[in-house]
Amino acid sequence: MTIRVLLADDQPLIRTGFRMILEETFDIDVVGEARDGTEAVRLAAELDPDVILMDVRMPGVDGVEATRRIVSTDPSARVLILTTFDLDEYAFSALRAGASGFILKDVPVDELARAIRAVAGGDAVVSPRITRRLVDVYTTHQPDRPPTTGGRTPAALGRLTPREQEVLLAVAVGLSNTEIAEKQVVSEATIKTHVGSILAKLDLRNRVQAVIYAYDVGLVR
Repeated sequence: MTIRVLLADDQPLIRTGFRMILEETFDIDVVGEARDGTEAVRLAAELDPDVILMDVRMPGVDGVEATRRIVSTDPSARVLILTTFDLDEYAFSALRAGASGFILKDVPVDELARAIRAVAGGDAVVSPRITRRLVDVYTTHQPDRPPTTGGRTPAALGRLTPREQEVLLAVAVGLSNTEIAEKQVVSEATIKTHVGSILAKLDLRNRVQAVIYAYDVGLVR
C-alpha cells in the first residue's frame, strides 16, 4: 500500500529536497505541495493525503494553526511536523493542536520514512526525551490543551482493563509498541490493539494525548 504524502513548507528548495528523497522510497508518494499554511489546509481537504509533512514555521498561517484547522475539520488527519530544533515551542504547540509527532528537517532518509509509516499507521512519533519536554510545556500552557470530550479524571481509568492500564503506563513513559510487546511477551499487533482500545475508551486522538492524559490523572509523575 502506497502512503500518500502532502508537503507543506514555504521554502521551494526544502520541498524539492523532500520530494526527491521520498520519491526514492517505494511505498511513499508525494501527491501535493503547499507553500503556506492556508494552502496546506486547502490541499489537505482536496487531496485527502495519508500524512501531511508540515513545516511549523511559515509566514501567514503557520504550521500550528494549519494543523489545528486540518484536525478540527478531519479528526483522522495525520500531521507530522517538520522543525529545525528538537525543543521548538512551535512544534510542541502543534502537538497540542493535534499533530501526531514531529521530526527534524535534517533527519536521515530511513528515519524520515519510518516516521511517515508510523504516523500513517496511526502511531505517534515522539521520543521519550521529547515526551517529557512536551508534558512540561503542556502543563504550563493550560489554555492551549487539545480539546477532548473524554473525562480527564482518575475514574475514567476504570474503563480500561488491567492490561490496558499497563499498556497506557508503558506508552506514557515513552515505550514503542515493539518495546511494550517485548516487555509483555505478546505480539506487536496485540499491543497495537490495546492502544487503539485505550484511545477509544478515553476518547483521545493519539499516543501524544494518551501520554498527557496519564500525567494529568497522576498515573505517571
